[in-house]
Amino acid sequence: MPKMKTKSSAKKRFKMTASGRVKAGQAGKRHGMIKRTRKFIRNARGTTVLSKQDEGIVKTYMPYNR
Repeated sequence: MPKMKTKSSAKKRFKMTASGRVKAGQAGKRHGMIKRTRKFIRNARGTTVLSKQDEGIVKTYMPYNR
């Protein structure tokens, strides 16, 4: 049986935590920061853990990182 493929885009954008959750960077900070509130910019720093529903989608793209 051939190896299963991993989506290269998912491999670059997501990391797995030790407990098996999916970690991703916060969205919405590419441009237009002038009209954003300070609270939004502050809260969009760093990474976040995805919800269970989104986690299920991402895990199908990364079969070897379960």
